[in-house]
Amino acid sequence: MQSLDAELEDARQLSVADLADAIESIGFECTRCGACCKADAEDDHTATVFPDEVRTLEESDRDADYDWRDVARPMPYGLSAGEDGLEGETFEWALQTDGCGDCTFYEEDESGTGACTAHDDRPLICRTYPFSIALAGTSQPMGEAVDSVALDAEHDAGDEGGIVRAHECDGLGRDISREDAETLARALKERAVRELEEAIAVRDEYAPADPGPGEIVVHDSEGAKRVDGTPLEEPE
Repeated sequence: MQSLDAELEDARQLSVADLADAIESIGFECTRCGACCKADAEDDHTATVFPDEVRTLEESDRDADYDWRDVARPMPYGLSAGEDGLEGETFEWALQTDGCGDCTFYEEDESGTGACTAHDDRPLICRTYPFSIALAGTSQPMGEAVDSVALDAEHDAGDEGGIVRAHECDGLGRDISREDAETLARALKERAVRELEEAIAVRDEYAPADPGPGEIVVHDSEGAKRVDGTPLEEPE
């Protein structure tokens, strides 16, 4: 398995043109069904959001007074159930959810057509769904792939290449213009790079926090934080 640093170098070498070719061959058009924004039968909606993306979303609606907790919640994976709810340490932020478990920024009109109320400021994971990139030794938690295209190792991701994966979505298999495929490809490459940069920063910044009962500490690329996004070392 490659190191994170080697994978990052591979991600930076990805060809946008080849990524766009892969996206075109699979095909995609958003049908605005909202499935990627809503809870499923078993779990609340879970989508990774980076710290700077949280701050962008805090400012996305000038008429709304968002704070960190309106936008993001601790990623539940790795947390345990205590007497007062989840507790422990986790390593990512997830987009906040509403009472139904759907993304808090998702809404539907009377016909059931979905929309994102923060569409222009949506995180990279939302901009690139239903696609992800698998590099050697990298596994992104987006569920099973339903289609995939191997990239040319000579031009992409070093000696071992990579794979563009498509995850379950009603919009797959539909025609996509070259312009839209390239726009999606650029975002997909940016996301692959950012995910690895964030993972490396978390690795380098991490120090055990030993949260008490009922407490959650989130370790992100900026250090350890409380659930409200404030640094753990600062007084409450």
